[in-house]
Order: sequence, then C-alpha cells, then structure tokens
Amino acid sequence: MFADSESRTAGRRATVVMGVSGSGKTVVGEGLAARLGVPFLDGDHLHPKANVDKMASGKPLTDDDRWPWLDAIGAAIAGHPDGVVVACSALRKVYRDRLIAAAGRRLIFILLDGSRETLAARLARRRGHFMPPSLLASQLATLERPGPGENAITVSIEPPVDAVIDAAEAALAALPPPGP
Repeated sequence: MFADSESRTAGRRATVVMGVSGSGKTVVGEGLAARLGVPFLDGDHLHPKANVDKMASGKPLTDDDRWPWLDAIGAAIAGHPDGVVVACSALRKVYRDRLIAAAGRRLIFILLDGSRETLAARLARRRGHFMPPSLLASQLATLERPGPGENAITVSIEPPVDAVIDAAEAALAALPPPGP
C-alpha cells in the first residue's frame, strides 16, 4: 500500500499494537511489520515465566508483575532504531508511559478495538495460549483508551484481518514523518 519512500519513513517508527487479549495484536502486528519491512516483536514472549504461570492459572497480573515486563519490552524497542512493530497490551496510560521511558524514544500506539462479543468469540476459539478467556473482563476493566495528547490511533477489529492491517497501515501513512 505504501510507496517506497512512505514505507521507509513509516518503517523507522516504533509502533506498539495494543489492546486486550484476543484483539489480534500478534496477527496484525506481524502483518503490519511485514508490510513496513521492519522486525516484529511479540511482548508475550518477554513475560517472565512467573507472569505466564499466573495468567495461565486465571489470575490477572498486578502492576508489580508488569513493570519488569514493560521495561524488557522498552529495552527491546530501543534495540531497533530503524523501526519495529511490537505487540503489547499496554492497557493503561501509565504502562504506555513506562514503555516510552524504557524505549527512550517516541512510540506510536495502535489500539485494536472491538466489541466484547467479538473478543470473547475469538478467545473461545483460541488454543494453546496462556491467557484464558476468563480474564477478558479484567482486561476490559483495566483498559484506559488512549486520550488526547497520546500518540495513538484506534483501529476496529471487526473487519477481516487484512482490512484491519490496511487501516493500521493507512493511519500510519497519514502521520507526520518520524524525527531523525
């Protein structure tokens, strides 16, 4: 979708695909990264084992559980100065602020937004993931939608995944070029 120069410009950005469990962060993030020609990092793979075990047992994480995880994601972002797309729930503003501080650079957040029904249906179909569908309610209760002054865009997850990636890519293309 991008012209070559637009793709190079958008690719230098550090983009965090965010949202609750089941919103499609990984699949959208992978597709967007492929289109931009940048690496993709899945924040789930940076969780310490204790966090994964806690969520797998149906217990939500506390902020104390999240801080080291968010710092690890920020450090991973910092290691990709030429651009990266990262999947990370980033549900609260304080988590997004922590990612920005840990990354040491400006981040763009793409909130994948969908109905509770769509999310629940996706979680019910998902197999082999540590996050049980029972934690959807706590994730939705925790979600603080990005507000004014945050560098964020919202994309609906209701269309087919290729259309969601198209919308995310178009929204990034409409942003001013990243700084040097």
